[in-house]
Amino acid sequence: MCGIKMDNSELASKICIPCQGGVPPLSQNEMEKLITKLNPQWEIIDNHHLQREWKFKDFKEALEFTNITGSICEEQNHHADFELGWGRVKIKIFTHKIDGLVESDFILAAKFDCLD
Repeated sequence: MCGIKMDNSELASKICIPCQGGVPPLSQNEMEKLITKLNPQWEIIDNHHLQREWKFKDFKEALEFTNITGSICEEQNHHADFELGWGRVKIKIFTHKIDGLVESDFILAAKFDCLD
């Protein structure tokens, strides 16, 4: 099983669908439903993006995690923003084309949760 919750596994099994723009971002109600399927450490920031931080014992582990999550982004053709520091990685996810959140952002977060 993937992640913390059964719902996470269902979300993580989906594929990110590239956004071509011109679609509205999710409503607050839709975001609130989807975030319940993720690790509770994820936050919705300003109804704009998802954010979570991971802690590691050193820089090497944080870098390895960044490389693994970066590979997931490449596989999904959906790219997160990373902030890497000694013993920590902060990830921010949103759909750049619409400057907001769509279901694919939550799918990507769920895939990252599978690494926990």
